[in-house]
Amino acid sequence: MKIYQAAKGIIIEHEEKFFLSKENNWDQLVNRQGLFEKMVLEINELKPDNSLSAHITFTNLLAPINNQEIWASGVTYLRSREARMEESKDAGGGDFYARVYEAERPELFFKSPSYRAVGTGAAVRIRKDSKWNVPEPELTLFACSKGTIEGYTIGNDMSSRDIEGENPLYLPQAKSYDASAAIGPCLYVPSGPIHPDSMIQISINRNTQTVFSGEISINRMKRKHTELVEYLFRETSFPHGVYLMTGTGVVPPDHFTLAPGDEITISIENIGTLVNSVMQ
Repeated sequence: MKIYQAAKGIIIEHEEKFFLSKENNWDQLVNRQGLFEKMVLEINELKPDNSLSAHITFTNLLAPINNQEIWASGVTYLRSREARMEESKDAGGGDFYARVYEAERPELFFKSPSYRAVGTGAAVRIRKDSKWNVPEPELTLFACSKGTIEGYTIGNDMSSRDIEGENPLYLPQAKSYDASAAIGPCLYVPSGPIHPDSMIQISINRNTQTVFSGEISINRMKRKHTELVEYLFRETSFPHGVYLMTGTGVVPPDHFTLAPGDEITISIENIGTLVNSVMQ
């Protein structure tokens, strides 16, 4: 099942049928335990309308978020560990990331409030005071206020690698700024956990040419999804639920940096595709 927040309203896609929800409040609809079962009961009372599929376009879709915060996990894949160690070695911070990868406690950090996030079809930004910027394609969990994982979406964790590499304490500036987070195109709500062999794919196009592409299976992640959520909810409440980016295993080579006008396309099996242009 997929839930879209569109200009038309909240559109539900299930078993190749489309429904317009009676609920107009995103938070009220998604922030519930047992979301899949509750959504099935609700759409049984709705009339399918396949003409709604025409409203699921880049120009009509909003980010699948209202009052939720977006958090992120770091160093959950081996490739991310290596990249973070390399970018920060001159500042003496490389060993920190090796320790985090092996530590019991994961790295978790605040990424974005909803008003700084963008959806598919919108532009993400690179900082004007940074010269080394990359996208990070990430499976993103949605946990309700009770701390249970109820759905998934695609996340783009935009990162300024030179700022973070200069000093690990600069992480918030490297990660959290206007339009540094994109999520979408929908909230994917399956009947059980997402398949561990699901692939994350990314491509970056510049002037119609692909300048980077890569893919990885989410089963390459070192930590369990439930483990990350359990740590996130320790001592912290999320009354509307929360999105948690789970880290990246696809990192462009060190010589690569994004440029204004680039187009970033991220796909995850069963969820869909998140497309964003780049602006400064």
